[in-house]
Amino acid sequence: MAWIVLFVSATLETVWATALGESDGFTRPGPTVVFAITIVISLVAFGYVLEHIPISTAYAVWTGTGAALTVLWGMATGAEPVTVLRVLFIAGIVGCVVGLKLVPARPAVSPRVSAGRARESA
Repeated sequence: MAWIVLFVSATLETVWATALGESDGFTRPGPTVVFAITIVISLVAFGYVLEHIPISTAYAVWTGTGAALTVLWGMATGAEPVTVLRVLFIAGIVGCVVGLKLVPARPAVSPRVSAGRARESA
Protein backbone atom coordinates (compact mmCIF):
# COMPACT_ATOMS: atom_id res chain seq x y z
CA MET A 1 0.00 0.00 0.00
CA ALA A 2 2.84 2.42 0.84
CA TRP A 3 4.28 2.03 -2.66
CA ILE A 4 0.94 2.89 -4.24
CA VAL A 5 0.64 5.96 -2.01
CA LEU A 6 4.22 6.90 -2.95
CA PHE A 7 3.41 6.85 -6.67
CA VAL A 8 0.17 8.79 -6.11
CA SER A 9 2.15 11.35 -4.11
CA ALA A 10 4.74 11.60 -6.89
CA THR A 11 1.97 12.11 -9.44
CA LEU A 12 0.59 14.89 -7.28
CA GLU A 13 4.10 16.35 -7.21
CA THR A 14 3.84 16.61 -10.99
CA VAL A 15 0.49 18.37 -10.66
CA TRP A 16 1.68 20.90 -8.09
CA ALA A 17 4.94 21.58 -9.94
CA THR A 18 3.02 22.22 -13.15
CA ALA A 19 0.46 24.37 -11.33
CA LEU A 20 3.30 26.33 -9.71
CA GLY A 21 4.70 27.11 -13.14
CA GLU A 22 1.26 28.12 -14.39
CA SER A 23 0.51 30.30 -11.35
CA ASP A 24 2.74 33.09 -12.70
CA GLY A 25 4.20 33.90 -9.29
CA PHE A 26 0.92 33.11 -7.49
CA THR A 27 -0.90 35.84 -9.43
CA ARG A 28 -3.31 33.48 -11.20
CA PRO A 29 -5.90 32.14 -8.71
CA GLY A 30 -6.80 28.85 -10.45
CA PRO A 31 -3.31 27.37 -10.70
CA THR A 32 -2.43 28.82 -7.28
CA VAL A 33 -5.34 26.95 -5.64
CA VAL A 34 -4.44 23.72 -7.50
CA PHE A 35 -0.83 24.15 -6.34
CA ALA A 36 -1.82 24.72 -2.71
CA ILE A 37 -4.21 21.77 -2.52
CA THR A 38 -2.00 19.26 -4.33
CA ILE A 39 1.22 20.14 -2.49
CA VAL A 40 -0.50 19.61 0.87
CA ILE A 41 -1.99 16.26 -0.20
CA SER A 42 1.29 15.18 -1.78
CA LEU A 43 3.35 15.96 1.31
CA VAL A 44 0.86 14.40 3.73
CA ALA A 45 0.88 11.25 1.60
CA PHE A 46 4.67 11.33 1.48
CA GLY A 47 4.73 11.60 5.27
CA TYR A 48 2.61 8.43 5.46
CA VAL A 49 5.01 6.68 3.09
CA LEU A 50 7.98 7.51 5.32
CA GLU A 51 6.45 5.41 8.08
CA HIS A 52 6.80 2.35 5.81
CA ILE A 53 9.68 2.96 3.37
CA PRO A 54 13.16 4.27 4.27
CA ILE A 55 13.48 7.96 3.44
CA SER A 56 16.50 7.45 1.19
CA THR A 57 14.55 5.13 -1.10
CA ALA A 58 11.21 6.93 -0.80
CA TYR A 59 12.66 10.37 -1.55
CA ALA A 60 14.64 9.13 -4.56
CA VAL A 61 11.57 7.40 -5.97
CA TRP A 62 9.32 10.39 -5.20
CA THR A 63 11.56 12.98 -6.82
CA GLY A 64 12.58 10.76 -9.73
CA THR A 65 9.02 9.79 -10.56
CA GLY A 66 7.80 13.36 -10.14
CA ALA A 67 10.58 14.72 -12.34
CA ALA A 68 10.03 12.14 -15.07
CA LEU A 69 6.26 12.67 -15.08
CA THR A 70 6.70 16.46 -15.15
CA VAL A 71 8.97 16.26 -18.19
CA LEU A 72 6.64 13.78 -19.89
CA TRP A 73 3.71 16.12 -19.24
CA GLY A 74 5.69 19.00 -20.71
CA MET A 75 6.44 16.94 -23.81
CA ALA A 76 2.83 15.72 -24.11
CA THR A 77 1.48 19.28 -23.96
CA GLY A 78 4.08 20.66 -26.36
CA ALA A 79 5.73 22.85 -23.72
CA GLU A 80 8.99 20.92 -24.12
CA PRO A 81 10.50 19.33 -27.21
CA VAL A 82 10.51 15.57 -27.63
CA THR A 83 14.01 14.37 -28.45
CA VAL A 84 15.66 10.99 -28.43
CA LEU A 85 18.03 12.08 -25.66
CA ARG A 86 15.19 13.39 -23.45
CA VAL A 87 13.29 10.13 -23.83
CA LEU A 88 16.48 8.13 -23.17
CA PHE A 89 17.24 10.07 -19.98
CA ILE A 90 13.65 9.77 -18.74
CA ALA A 91 13.88 6.02 -19.36
CA GLY A 92 17.04 6.06 -17.23
CA ILE A 93 15.19 7.77 -14.37
CA VAL A 94 12.35 5.27 -14.64
CA GLY A 95 14.85 2.40 -14.69
CA CYS A 96 16.49 3.70 -11.52
CA VAL A 97 13.11 4.06 -9.79
CA VAL A 98 12.20 0.49 -10.72
CA GLY A 99 15.61 -0.67 -9.50
CA LEU A 100 15.09 0.99 -6.11
CA LYS A 101 11.71 -0.72 -5.84
CA LEU A 102 13.23 -4.11 -6.61
CA VAL A 103 16.20 -3.87 -4.22
CA PRO A 104 15.16 -5.10 -0.78
CA ALA A 105 15.68 -2.56 1.97
CA ARG A 106 17.67 -3.67 5.00
CA PRO A 107 16.83 -2.13 8.35
CA ALA A 108 19.20 0.69 9.15
CA VAL A 109 21.37 0.53 12.25
CA SER A 110 20.89 3.60 14.39
CA PRO A 111 24.00 5.68 15.23
CA ARG A 112 23.62 4.86 18.95
CA VAL A 113 23.62 1.13 18.25
CA SER A 114 26.69 1.50 16.00
CA ALA A 115 28.53 3.49 18.68
CA GLY A 116 27.61 0.88 21.31
CA ARG A 117 28.91 -1.92 19.12
CA ALA A 118 32.17 -0.02 18.53
CA ARG A 119 32.72 0.35 22.30
CA GLU A 120 31.95 -3.33 22.87
CA SER A 121 34.50 -4.47 20.31
CA ALA A 122 37.22 -2.07 21.58
